[in-house]
Amino acid sequence: MQANGSDRRLKVAGSALLGVFARCTETALLVAPETTPGAMAALEKHLGLAPFRGTLAGSSVVGSLACGNSRGFILTPHASDEEVARVSAFGKVARLSGKISAAGNVILANDTAALVHPGLSDRACESISRTLGVEVRRGTIGGLKTVGMTSVATNRGILVHPRISEAELAEVEDLFRLPVDVGTVNFGSPLVGSGILANSRGYAAGDETTGPELGRIEDALGFMG
Repeated sequence: MQANGSDRRLKVAGSALLGVFARCTETALLVAPETTPGAMAALEKHLGLAPFRGTLAGSSVVGSLACGNSRGFILTPHASDEEVARVSAFGKVARLSGKISAAGNVILANDTAALVHPGLSDRACESISRTLGVEVRRGTIGGLKTVGMTSVATNRGILVHPRISEAELAEVEDLFRLPVDVGTVNFGSPLVGSGILANSRGYAAGDETTGPELGRIEDALGFMG
């Protein structure tokens, strides 16, 4: 698939922070209720999934409060029973245990692995591993514990915060066994996880993303050529 042009740049719920207001896997696309019909159509076109509107913990920041893969989702511990039931249509669902509640901000996952906030408990890590069916390791990216906001991972590649250290890079490469590259989004933001939605079919980026940034995203996630 070749990514091309400005129609990949959009807003979700009026924001260029797509990863805050939506969460994408290979099999599911959760979006904030305020997402416009135009954005819904663009997301479906580029990610190959029909968007599913809804809240988590009564909030629109569903990307910050959920992380998942093809097997299921980890949600904020504050998600209601009704919200959990709705998301369970896409696989196993577990609430993140402990005081850290923004699951999407603190977990970077694809279908084979997950890098998580160093402060997550053994119980939380075990739940993530069991629910998503992946190897789980604690770590940082660019010195930041909110690894889900620093990076975006698909089954084809990973784009990470430009200040990732050599040791962190080696750990990410060893864990995911995929190409890893650095980049930015939304005109220079290093928190690429906050501004990109991606799976193996395609991607969308915040509407402030520049052409060179799009090129870096396409290269890192395997959409060039």
